[in-house]
Amino acid sequence: MLAHHVLFWLKADTTEDQKNSFRKGLESLEKIESVKTFHVGTAAPIERAVVDTSYTFSLILFFEDLAGHDVYQVHDLHKAFLDEFRGFFEKVVIYDAH
Repeated sequence: MLAHHVLFWLKADTTEDQKNSFRKGLESLEKIESVKTFHVGTAAPIERAVVDTSYTFSLILFFEDLAGHDVYQVHDLHKAFLDEFRGFFEKVVIYDAH
């Protein structure tokens, strides 16, 4: 099993409509056949010093293995998402774990 966790910080001037479009773009990634488990969310209102709530969206994907992750990275849906929405975020951080 491989977990792929992506945190997005959208630009400060992003409108609510743009945020909604971005979320729908993230949700489209669930259709990639190698994705086994999928979750899109926003920061939970937890106030603890060790919890980072500064990001706009969180995307967590689970794959059966590294090969599934590699399929995702070059998939047309993933490429289309990046092409359309890359300009929306000012920062992205990715954590991959197996």
